[in-house]
Amino acid sequence: MSILAAFMVPHPPLIVPQVGRGGEKQIADTVRAYEQTADEIAALQPETVIISSPHAVMYSDYFHISPGARANGSFSQFGAPEVSFQETYDEELVKTIAELAAQDSFPAGTMGERDRRLDHGTMVPLYFIRKKYQDFRLVRIGLSGLPLADHYRLGQIVQEAVEKTGRRTVFVASGDLSHKLQKYGPYGFAPEGPEYDARIMDVCGRGAFGELFDFEETFCERAAECGHRSFCIMAGALDGVQIEAKQLSHEDVTGVGYGICTFYPSAGANGAPGAASGTGECTDPQRADRHFLARYLKRAQQEAESERAGQDEYVALARASLEAFVRNRSRIDIPEWVPEEMRSRKAGVFVSIHKHDRLRGCIGTILPTASCIAKEIIGNAISASTRDPRFDPIKPAELPYLSVSVDVLGEPERIESMDQLDVKRYGVIVSCGARRGLLLPDLDGVDTVEQQVAIAMRKGGISKGEKITLERFEVIRHH
Repeated sequence: MSILAAFMVPHPPLIVPQVGRGGEKQIADTVRAYEQTADEIAALQPETVIISSPHAVMYSDYFHISPGARANGSFSQFGAPEVSFQETYDEELVKTIAELAAQDSFPAGTMGERDRRLDHGTMVPLYFIRKKYQDFRLVRIGLSGLPLADHYRLGQIVQEAVEKTGRRTVFVASGDLSHKLQKYGPYGFAPEGPEYDARIMDVCGRGAFGELFDFEETFCERAAECGHRSFCIMAGALDGVQIEAKQLSHEDVTGVGYGICTFYPSAGANGAPGAASGTGECTDPQRADRHFLARYLKRAQQEAESERAGQDEYVALARASLEAFVRNRSRIDIPEWVPEEMRSRKAGVFVSIHKHDRLRGCIGTILPTASCIAKEIIGNAISASTRDPRFDPIKPAELPYLSVSVDVLGEPERIESMDQLDVKRYGVIVSCGARRGLLLPDLDGVDTVEQQVAIAMRKGGISKGEKITLERFEVIRHH
């Protein structure tokens, strides 16, 4: 049994009348579309409703699936304790998802429960569904700080678990859109806000899930979106399934974007009926091949191979070092092809590793610690790939998708004020006593000197208001 249908919905507490107290009328189109969604779910009569929520328990490197037999929640924090929920979890489906994830060495499961209470990202969809339909159990899934591809992969595991258990299931991807659509909104305005909403509604309105991977992380951050990772899990749960997508509504009157779309397996897809046709419906959304993660990984591997073909000796040495260590736990000697300048010069070196446009490891030395740049690169490449405390060690299966860069640092120069910094040209070292924090120049998402210094201070464990000294340095970046 494949997933019967999926739904992309927002979760503003305002939409619940006991919370909104009349304010819900300003998003009447969203209310109408939500009621229609609930009617459609009731018509499907699912045994289980899976809800992915940005406000469930979230970890940077792990997907949390709520464990146990049941959970409660209410809108008390929004002034409406009388709106409450007592939900029963589908323990068998949860167990199956966790087992499949473990078999795949995928970071998802029921460990790390911090708060059993239902979150509003889960309860807002439940509010509408429960008005129309009662006979189902719940699975609640949190998001993570892992790449979009991993969220899609979790959706594939969910799909496999649904098929294995034979559950009649619908998937609800809870998530608001941009929070920066209007100057009068609670989060202000950013030009990326309206652009994000227009793009995501176009992508989901067409069911073109492969394009979800094309949203750059810095763009999503500037748009202050909420639900993109939730939508990626949903897309993965429909991997390989031909669908009919339909946009029901989109509003931005509060300064936050609320979008609702429905996704049904097309007529003849796994024996499931198609959705009724209507305005905004897409009847042929990329039907030729809907295994989007496989396509994305193939493209990422091709891009990495192209990058390798153009890499210089600095990057080639870093890559050779990390690959040998990840595969065989062996430290390479300096290869014969390494030029003399790398054998004779000393300098601080940072090795940065990215996977799917996200940082996967970065370790370096401010001043030289080895006898030459080549040995500095070999050691720091091993550290960046296996000893960065922010990440798990890189696995052999990840190697085809990695992008590597090497920064060779110039001599640090003491400066008197931030006016002497330039985020594109100079890196910064912030010191307070024995504590030091460093940030390289020209990094995505770091647009101002103030940001640069603040991040370096956090890295060094230096609090705002403490007396600091500043140094700047230039780098030669090798891609």
